[in-house]
Amino acid sequence: MYNRRLQIRLDEPRYRRLIARARGRKVSVAVVVREAIDLAVRGDVEEREPAGRRILAAEPMPVPASIEQLKAEPGTIRAAGP
Repeated sequence: MYNRRLQIRLDEPRYRRLIARARGRKVSVAVVVREAIDLAVRGDVEEREPAGRRILAAEPMPVPASIEQLKAEPGTIRAAGP
């Protein structure tokens, strides 16, 4: 189960929002805090590693031959429309 304890200080508006969310969902404040942590602080390795592998495995894309062509590219894309 849970074996770590965390103590934080909150200002009154945050505390009220936290209590209201917990009461509205009929769960403990601890549940709301854990879920907020899970949303805000995701596991870097679990998310980034597969994304990095997909990027490295992707086919090379064409790149403009000059910096001038590269700078002009966004305007060309916008002009083409959706």
